[in-house]
Amino acid sequence: MKHKKSVASERRRRKLFTFGWSALLAAVTITLIYWEMTAVLYILATLGVTALLVVVALSELRPAGESLEDSTRINDSAAIGSGITSTFGAKQS
Repeated sequence: MKHKKSVASERRRRKLFTFGWSALLAAVTITLIYWEMTAVLYILATLGVTALLVVVALSELRPAGESLEDSTRINDSAAIGSGITSTFGAKQS
């Protein structure tokens, strides 16, 4: 008989997987600090930051529903916040 996995059990499995990786990485880091292998720690930290930058560079930062026209729209929040008269939308003569 085949059992369906519930959402809660799937979430629990992912949490355990994440905690396992975190514990493993913490153990490796503590071991490298204990044995004073700072060169290896430096290389691993550099690779980690590089991987994070690649993930951020490849991610879609704009919401899916937003078009390019919406993102280039000008607002006049500076005029609203400072109490000055807005010139946005005024007809130029």
